[in-house]
Amino acid sequence: MIDDMAAIRLGVFLTILALMMSLEVLFPARKLSKTPQSASMATRWVGNFGLLIISSVIARLIQPIGLAGFALYVSSQQWGLLHYLSLPVWLNIAVSVLLLDMLIYWQHRLFHRIPLLWRLHKVHHADRHVDSSTALRFHPIEIIASLGIKAVAIVVLGIPAGAVILFEILLNGFAIFNHTNIRLPAKIEKLARLVLVTQVLHRIHHSQLMSESNSNFGFSIIWWDKLFGTYTAQASKPDTQIDIGLTQYPNAKQNAWLSGLLWMPFSKKSNAAIKK
Repeated sequence: MIDDMAAIRLGVFLTILALMMSLEVLFPARKLSKTPQSASMATRWVGNFGLLIISSVIARLIQPIGLAGFALYVSSQQWGLLHYLSLPVWLNIAVSVLLLDMLIYWQHRLFHRIPLLWRLHKVHHADRHVDSSTALRFHPIEIIASLGIKAVAIVVLGIPAGAVILFEILLNGFAIFNHTNIRLPAKIEKLARLVLVTQVLHRIHHSQLMSESNSNFGFSIIWWDKLFGTYTAQASKPDTQIDIGLTQYPNAKQNAWLSGLLWMPFSKKSNAAIKK
Protein backbone atom coordinates (compact mmCIF):
# COMPACT_ATOMS: atom_id res chain seq x y z
CA MET A 1 0.00 0.00 0.00
CA ILE A 2 2.82 2.40 0.88
CA ASP A 3 4.49 1.76 -2.49
CA ASP A 4 1.20 2.42 -4.28
CA MET A 5 0.68 5.65 -2.36
CA ALA A 6 4.26 6.73 -3.09
CA ALA A 7 3.63 6.15 -6.79
CA ILE A 8 0.40 8.19 -6.64
CA ARG A 9 2.19 10.98 -4.78
CA LEU A 10 4.99 11.06 -7.36
CA GLY A 11 2.47 11.05 -10.20
CA VAL A 12 0.53 13.98 -8.73
CA PHE A 13 3.76 15.86 -8.05
CA LEU A 14 5.04 15.47 -11.62
CA THR A 15 1.65 16.35 -13.10
CA ILE A 16 1.33 19.56 -11.08
CA LEU A 17 4.95 20.49 -11.78
CA ALA A 18 4.56 19.97 -15.52
CA LEU A 19 1.30 21.94 -15.57
CA MET A 20 2.70 24.87 -13.59
CA MET A 21 5.91 25.00 -15.63
CA SER A 22 3.83 25.07 -18.81
CA LEU A 23 1.63 27.89 -17.51
CA GLU A 24 4.57 30.06 -16.49
CA VAL A 25 6.11 29.65 -19.95
CA LEU A 26 2.83 30.71 -21.57
CA PHE A 27 1.74 33.37 -19.04
CA PRO A 28 4.76 34.59 -17.03
CA ALA A 29 4.04 37.17 -14.34
CA ARG A 30 7.62 38.42 -14.15
CA LYS A 31 10.43 38.30 -16.70
CA LEU A 32 13.77 36.70 -15.87
CA SER A 33 16.43 39.39 -15.47
CA LYS A 34 19.01 39.56 -18.28
CA THR A 35 21.87 41.36 -16.50
CA PRO A 36 25.45 39.97 -16.54
CA GLN A 37 24.97 38.77 -12.96
CA SER A 38 21.75 36.93 -13.74
CA ALA A 39 21.56 33.17 -13.98
CA SER A 40 19.99 31.58 -17.04
CA MET A 41 16.87 29.49 -16.66
CA ALA A 42 18.88 26.36 -17.54
CA THR A 43 21.46 27.07 -14.82
CA ARG A 44 18.76 27.67 -12.24
CA TRP A 45 16.91 24.50 -13.18
CA VAL A 46 20.08 22.37 -12.94
CA GLY A 47 20.76 23.76 -9.47
CA ASN A 48 17.19 23.62 -8.20
CA PHE A 49 16.36 20.19 -9.60
CA GLY A 50 19.79 18.95 -8.52
CA LEU A 51 18.98 19.83 -4.91
CA LEU A 52 15.69 17.94 -5.21
CA ILE A 53 17.40 14.79 -6.51
CA ILE A 54 20.13 14.84 -3.86
CA SER A 55 17.62 15.50 -1.07
CA SER A 56 15.34 12.71 -2.27
CA VAL A 57 18.18 10.17 -2.34
CA ILE A 58 19.43 11.14 1.12
CA ALA A 59 15.90 11.09 2.57
CA ARG A 60 15.35 7.62 1.12
CA LEU A 61 18.58 6.36 2.68
CA ILE A 62 17.79 7.85 6.09
CA GLN A 63 14.14 6.85 6.13
CA PRO A 64 13.65 3.92 3.73
CA ILE A 65 10.00 3.36 4.66
CA GLY A 66 9.14 7.06 4.36
CA LEU A 67 7.01 9.12 6.72
CA ALA A 68 3.87 7.19 5.81
CA GLY A 69 5.54 3.88 6.65
CA PHE A 70 6.76 5.38 9.90
CA ALA A 71 3.22 6.55 10.66
CA LEU A 72 1.93 3.00 10.12
CA TYR A 73 4.41 1.72 12.69
CA VAL A 74 3.41 4.47 15.16
CA SER A 75 -0.26 3.56 14.68
CA SER A 76 0.50 -0.12 15.31
CA GLN A 77 2.05 0.89 18.63
CA GLN A 78 -0.93 3.13 19.50
CA TRP A 79 1.34 6.10 20.17
CA GLY A 80 0.21 9.71 20.09
CA LEU A 81 -2.54 11.94 21.44
CA LEU A 82 -5.03 11.34 18.64
CA HIS A 83 -5.23 7.64 19.50
CA TYR A 84 -6.93 8.59 22.76
CA LEU A 85 -9.64 10.73 21.11
CA SER A 86 -11.32 7.97 19.08
CA LEU A 87 -12.34 10.37 16.30
CA PRO A 88 -14.09 9.16 13.14
CA VAL A 89 -11.54 8.32 10.46
CA TRP A 90 -12.42 11.28 8.24
CA LEU A 91 -12.21 13.74 11.14
CA ASN A 92 -8.98 12.22 12.39
CA ILE A 93 -7.42 12.71 8.96
CA ALA A 94 -8.77 16.26 8.62
CA VAL A 95 -7.49 17.30 12.07
CA SER A 96 -4.14 15.65 11.39
CA VAL A 97 -3.67 17.46 8.07
CA LEU A 98 -4.49 20.81 9.70
CA LEU A 99 -2.09 20.14 12.57
CA LEU A 100 0.70 19.21 10.17
CA ASP A 101 0.07 22.34 8.12
CA MET A 102 0.25 24.51 11.24
CA LEU A 103 3.45 22.69 12.21
CA ILE A 104 5.03 23.55 8.84
CA TYR A 105 3.99 27.18 9.31
CA TRP A 106 5.82 27.37 12.66
CA GLN A 107 8.74 25.39 11.33
CA HIS A 108 9.06 27.95 8.54
CA ARG A 109 9.04 30.82 11.03
CA LEU A 110 11.74 29.15 13.13
CA PHE A 111 13.94 28.65 10.07
CA HIS A 112 13.79 32.42 9.58
CA ARG A 113 14.44 33.29 13.22
CA ILE A 114 17.19 30.90 14.35
CA PRO A 115 20.55 31.77 12.74
CA LEU A 116 21.73 28.16 12.40
CA LEU A 117 18.49 27.16 10.68
CA TRP A 118 18.53 30.32 8.54
CA ARG A 119 21.91 29.25 7.16
CA LEU A 120 20.06 26.31 5.60
CA HIS A 121 16.87 28.09 4.60
CA LYS A 122 18.61 31.01 2.90
CA VAL A 123 19.46 28.63 0.04
CA HIS A 124 15.78 28.82 -0.85
CA HIS A 125 15.54 32.60 -0.49
CA ALA A 126 18.74 33.38 -2.40
CA ASP A 127 16.99 32.59 -5.69
CA ARG A 128 16.66 35.91 -7.51
CA HIS A 129 13.74 34.70 -9.62
CA VAL A 130 10.78 32.81 -8.15
CA ASP A 131 9.22 30.12 -10.31
CA SER A 132 8.01 26.53 -9.93
CA SER A 133 11.58 25.24 -9.66
CA THR A 134 12.15 27.46 -6.61
CA ALA A 135 9.68 25.23 -4.76
CA LEU A 136 12.27 22.45 -5.09
CA ARG A 137 15.23 24.55 -3.96
CA PHE A 138 15.89 23.42 -0.39
CA HIS A 139 19.22 22.34 1.02
CA PRO A 140 19.38 18.58 1.77
CA ILE A 141 20.15 19.24 5.43
CA GLU A 142 17.00 21.37 5.71
CA ILE A 143 15.00 18.52 4.18
CA ILE A 144 16.49 16.10 6.73
CA ALA A 145 15.66 18.49 9.57
CA SER A 146 12.10 18.85 8.30
CA LEU A 147 11.73 15.06 8.13
CA GLY A 148 12.85 14.83 11.73
CA ILE A 149 10.36 17.48 12.86
CA LYS A 150 7.51 15.72 11.06
CA ALA A 151 8.55 12.35 12.51
CA VAL A 152 8.42 13.78 16.04
CA ALA A 153 4.97 15.22 15.32
CA ILE A 154 3.77 11.85 14.05
CA VAL A 155 4.89 10.18 17.29
CA VAL A 156 3.56 12.86 19.65
CA LEU A 157 0.24 13.40 17.89
CA GLY A 158 -0.32 9.92 16.48
CA ILE A 159 -0.81 11.11 12.89
CA PRO A 160 -2.23 8.29 10.71
CA ALA A 161 -0.48 7.22 7.52
CA GLY A 162 -3.41 8.35 5.35
CA ALA A 163 -3.12 11.89 6.70
CA VAL A 164 0.64 11.91 6.15
CA ILE A 165 0.25 10.90 2.50
CA LEU A 166 -2.56 13.39 1.88
CA PHE A 167 -0.63 16.18 3.58
CA GLU A 168 2.55 15.54 1.59
CA ILE A 169 0.57 15.56 -1.67
CA LEU A 170 -1.14 18.83 -0.72
CA LEU A 171 2.03 20.47 0.59
CA ASN A 172 4.06 19.63 -2.51
CA GLY A 173 1.25 20.67 -4.82
CA PHE A 174 0.56 24.00 -3.13
CA ALA A 175 4.28 24.80 -2.78
CA ILE A 176 4.72 24.42 -6.53
CA PHE A 177 1.50 26.36 -7.15
CA ASN A 178 2.38 29.42 -5.08
CA HIS A 179 5.97 29.60 -6.36
CA THR A 180 4.89 29.42 -10.00
CA ASN A 181 5.71 32.53 -12.02
CA ILE A 182 2.12 33.32 -12.97
CA ARG A 183 -0.52 35.76 -11.75
CA LEU A 184 -4.11 34.71 -11.31
CA PRO A 185 -6.81 36.98 -12.77
CA ALA A 186 -7.52 39.74 -10.24
CA LYS A 187 -11.01 38.57 -9.26
CA ILE A 188 -9.91 34.94 -8.87
CA GLU A 189 -6.81 35.96 -6.91
CA LYS A 190 -8.92 38.08 -4.56
CA LEU A 191 -11.13 35.10 -3.77
CA ALA A 192 -8.31 32.55 -3.65
CA ARG A 193 -6.27 34.53 -1.11
CA LEU A 194 -9.14 34.25 1.37
CA VAL A 195 -8.05 30.65 1.84
CA LEU A 196 -4.86 29.92 -0.10
CA VAL A 197 -1.36 31.31 -0.35
CA THR A 198 -1.42 32.75 -3.87
CA GLN A 199 1.57 33.55 -6.07
CA VAL A 200 1.29 37.27 -5.31
CA LEU A 201 1.23 36.65 -1.55
CA HIS A 202 4.20 34.30 -1.68
CA ARG A 203 6.30 36.63 -3.82
CA ILE A 204 5.94 39.12 -0.95
CA HIS A 205 7.56 36.48 1.28
CA HIS A 206 10.51 36.32 -1.15
CA SER A 207 11.04 40.09 -1.03
CA GLN A 208 14.44 41.46 -0.03
CA LEU A 209 12.72 43.68 2.54
CA MET A 210 12.90 42.12 6.00
CA SER A 211 9.40 43.17 7.04
CA GLU A 212 7.93 41.54 3.93
CA SER A 213 10.06 38.40 4.09
CA ASN A 214 8.93 37.89 7.65
CA SER A 215 5.32 37.47 6.56
CA ASN A 216 3.13 35.03 4.62
CA PHE A 217 4.93 31.97 5.98
CA GLY A 218 2.20 29.52 4.99
CA PHE A 219 2.73 27.09 2.14
CA SER A 220 -0.87 25.99 1.67
CA ILE A 221 -3.56 27.94 3.51
CA ILE A 222 -3.19 31.57 4.57
CA TRP A 223 -5.19 31.14 7.79
CA TRP A 224 -2.14 30.62 10.02
CA ASP A 225 -0.59 33.91 8.93
CA LYS A 226 -3.83 35.74 9.66
CA LEU A 227 -4.29 33.95 12.98
CA PHE A 228 -0.74 34.51 14.22
CA GLY A 229 -0.27 38.03 12.88
CA THR A 230 2.17 37.48 10.00
CA TYR A 231 -0.15 38.24 7.08
CA THR A 232 0.86 40.91 4.55
CA ALA A 233 -1.71 41.61 1.86
CA GLN A 234 0.28 44.12 -0.18
CA ALA A 235 3.98 44.70 -0.76
CA SER A 236 5.55 48.14 -0.73
CA LYS A 237 6.06 47.81 -4.49
CA PRO A 238 3.82 46.44 -7.26
CA ASP A 239 4.12 42.70 -7.79
CA THR A 240 6.20 43.11 -10.96
CA GLN A 241 8.70 45.36 -9.16
CA ILE A 242 9.32 43.46 -5.91
CA ASP A 243 13.06 42.91 -5.40
CA ILE A 244 13.38 39.15 -5.03
CA GLY A 245 16.18 37.30 -3.24
CA LEU A 246 18.76 38.25 -0.62
CA THR A 247 20.87 41.39 -0.70
CA GLN A 248 24.00 39.51 0.42
CA TYR A 249 23.78 37.35 -2.71
CA PRO A 250 23.54 39.86 -5.58
CA ASN A 251 25.29 37.63 -8.10
CA ALA A 252 22.54 35.23 -9.09
CA LYS A 253 24.75 33.44 -11.61
CA GLN A 254 27.32 32.40 -9.00
CA ASN A 255 24.68 31.33 -6.49
CA ALA A 256 22.63 29.27 -8.95
CA TRP A 257 25.23 26.56 -9.49
CA LEU A 258 24.50 23.31 -7.64
CA SER A 259 27.91 23.32 -5.94
CA GLY A 260 27.33 26.86 -4.71
CA LEU A 261 23.89 26.00 -3.35
CA LEU A 262 25.26 23.00 -1.46
CA TRP A 263 28.08 25.08 0.04
CA MET A 264 26.01 28.18 0.81
CA PRO A 265 25.11 27.29 4.46
CA PHE A 266 28.82 26.91 5.23
CA SER A 267 30.03 30.10 3.54
CA LYS A 268 31.40 33.07 5.48
CA LYS A 269 28.63 35.41 4.39
CA SER A 270 26.18 36.74 6.96
CA ASN A 271 24.11 34.09 8.70
CA ALA A 272 21.79 36.60 10.37
CA ALA A 273 18.16 35.55 10.30
CA ILE A 274 15.66 37.87 8.63
CA LYS A 275 14.18 39.92 11.44
CA LYS A 276 11.74 42.75 11.62
